[in-house]
Amino acid sequence: MIKIITVCGNGIGSSNLLAMKINQIAKKNGISVDATPSDFNAALGEEPDLFVTVDEFAKQFPATKKVAVVRSYADRKKITEDILPLLEELNKE
Repeated sequence: MIKIITVCGNGIGSSNLLAMKINQIAKKNGISVDATPSDFNAALGEEPDLFVTVDEFAKQFPATKKVAVVRSYADRKKITEDILPLLEELNKE
């Protein structure tokens, strides 16, 4: 199972929506993931397989963290385009 933390400013709205979308996309494509939302500060203390967020927050993560950037928190098509190839790659590992 791929452990994913979705990140936004407060860890309530946008990251929760993004986590739901990623869970749905992964399930539709037969990939086992556990995507959970978080605010940026709390996320820094976590060690998931992947962080997923928008560019604004991605730039703030240390280089040692694996971070994927999505163009939208809500647009399923854009999220799929941005994240599915990476999920498929992680699923092979």
